[in-house]
Amino acid sequence: MNGEGMLAGASVLSRPAEEFENDPTVEAMWAIKAYEHAEIYFNILCSVDPRLLRLTPNDDAIYKAFRDEFPNMDVKVLNEDEMKSAEGKEKWRPFCEKFKNCVEDYSFGTLIRLDSDGEYTEANSILTTRIQFFAVELARNREGYNDGIRTKYKPGKTEQKS
Repeated sequence: MNGEGMLAGASVLSRPAEEFENDPTVEAMWAIKAYEHAEIYFNILCSVDPRLLRLTPNDDAIYKAFRDEFPNMDVKVLNEDEMKSAEGKEKWRPFCEKFKNCVEDYSFGTLIRLDSDGEYTEANSILTTRIQFFAVELARNREGYNDGIRTKYKPGKTEQKS
């Protein structure tokens, strides 16, 4: 890719995710950008008791709103349709918008693991919004679903960019 194409891709990535209705090309660009975030988060899960993690200054409000809105959602193994189908998006949209002004980059594309027992792989990851990631991962951390990660996996080396 030439420098001009890379710059155009970077400017697209700075746009909110909801502007792109499941465009596979844009989802691929978001996934590349989100990979770094996923790698860092997973390394933290491998190193720290997840029940002690603070993901945002608004963790308590996010978790409470999530469980009020989605009391029966299984966060151990996510159902992709619950998050990404037309019906799922309609249910999630009001929840996400509640955090528009208090969670930085609330709508940015972020990778999340479908099965909380697994690591980030192509088969075990989907692209979602950052606020959905926070809601689900806060529930997983507080409800004990991420507890086994530290014993099952070791932190990986993150690539340093120059």
